[in-house]
Amino acid sequence: MNSNLPPVSDSAQTSTAQKSTNVQDQVQSVPQKSTNVHVATPKFFMPVFLTVIISTLVYIGFQLAADLSHVPTLSLYSVILLATALLIALGFEFVNGFHDTANAVATVIYTNALSAPVAVMWAGFCNFLGVMVASGAVAYGIIALLPVELIMNVSSGAGFAMVFAMLIAAILWNLGTWFLGIPASSSHTLIGSILGVGIMNYILHAGSGASGVDMDQVMKVGKALLFSPLIGFAFAAVVFLLVKKVFKKQVELFQPPEGNKPPPPLIRAILIFTCTGVSFAHGSNDGQKGMGLIMLILIGVVPLAYSLNKNLDTQHIQSFDQLSNQTAAVMYANHSNISDTHAREVLTSYIQTKEMNKDVIPALASLTDHLGDRVAKYGDLKDIPEADTSIIRNDMYLSSTAFKRLDKNKQLPAMSEAQTKVVKEYRSNLDSFLQYIPTWVKVAVALALGLGTMVGWKRIVVTVGERIGKNHMTYGQGMSAELVAMTTIAAADGFGMPVSTTHVLNSAVAGTMVANKSGLNFATVKTILSAWVFTLPATICLSGGLYWLFLQFV
Repeated sequence: MNSNLPPVSDSAQTSTAQKSTNVQDQVQSVPQKSTNVHVATPKFFMPVFLTVIISTLVYIGFQLAADLSHVPTLSLYSVILLATALLIALGFEFVNGFHDTANAVATVIYTNALSAPVAVMWAGFCNFLGVMVASGAVAYGIIALLPVELIMNVSSGAGFAMVFAMLIAAILWNLGTWFLGIPASSSHTLIGSILGVGIMNYILHAGSGASGVDMDQVMKVGKALLFSPLIGFAFAAVVFLLVKKVFKKQVELFQPPEGNKPPPPLIRAILIFTCTGVSFAHGSNDGQKGMGLIMLILIGVVPLAYSLNKNLDTQHIQSFDQLSNQTAAVMYANHSNISDTHAREVLTSYIQTKEMNKDVIPALASLTDHLGDRVAKYGDLKDIPEADTSIIRNDMYLSSTAFKRLDKNKQLPAMSEAQTKVVKEYRSNLDSFLQYIPTWVKVAVALALGLGTMVGWKRIVVTVGERIGKNHMTYGQGMSAELVAMTTIAAADGFGMPVSTTHVLNSAVAGTMVANKSGLNFATVKTILSAWVFTLPATICLSGGLYWLFLQFV
């Protein structure tokens, strides 16, 4: 052994060991990225998927056949038209499913509260339930945006051109934004399509007194779409700060998840609950838009089967007759000498021009009185001939719209409390004939929306989960964003106002990012805002152009 060699000092050994430890610590400190969003779909999914589809289609087929059994046999052209229109309408809801509902599952996936396949299937199921319990108020609120003359003549060539133009424009824009991974709003898209048809209809028929779109209803819907994202942003920021204050000792709630590690049990339960609520509320709100369009299609192709709610019993009809007579007497007692033809002309002109004159109230009273008499004459709505069914429906729609316009403008005659109650009851009874949705329509829309959720969710989920903020979403952020989104959408549904799940939830996520000082990815935010801004003009131009094009062939 060479004793002349210098000994290895302890300090040198220690230094080497420390360097090795530091390298290991650095490796271990690198945060593990969640792979939850890329979890493979279970093998049982496809058989269950196909079973549900086939079973539901069989049910829909039987129900549709039962409805059509009471009407004259449809021509081959009508069958093809009906099938095509229904497929396109359900296609819109399918695209809506994987475009909008993906927002609801983004938070539970990126906080590891649920695995991606489970989250998506659960959201699809909750959307299904939401559609099934929907009231229909949002559906007919959307329809009210359309020009009154097109709604009353939906079975005409122009009516079908309207429906096809709206649906195809909405689908094209939704598919385009989905392909680019941009969370654009299906509600926004559909409303733009409706406006495009209304504007083009006004341009083409301005000389003949076309009404265009109901700007009052447009403003109501526009306010809901404008303010709901602002509410989502502000409230989510406030809720997150409150959560941070209440749970300040639980530091892990405000840290990004480590790999695929799930959140604490309580937070996990809250995240799953809010995801459930958002999915349910989305189904209840957005599903109704498809319902409204499908009802327009059914009324246009098979008016005898779907123009009026044939499930109303004899007692309901008798009550309607009595209320009609009482309401007419309250409105204007001396109306007996006004013909239905003249009454329709007066009310249509009032709705289109919004100009009040001395003939409006007497005309409405006369039409109200005669409606009750005509319905009571048949006793059973199923006994009303096809020609009379369309006329009665149009008169009911005209009467209902006129009452809404007069009420809004405070132009109804002065009434006592008892008289006001009678008129209110009559209007509610009147809407029961018009605002109904068959169960099979709800099932069809629910299926399309739910299946859409399970198919094309990933593009939007990745954008919401990874690209809105500069840092990974924390448990607290996900919980706060979902809670605010669920509450906002449910409240809007209660008021019968269409709102955008996409706008509300994305704004809520952005609000939590700002509140947490984690920073926003302005490139992504800019892209989302651009889609928000351009959706309306783009869909207006697209649907208006398609409507003009389709009119050339009808």
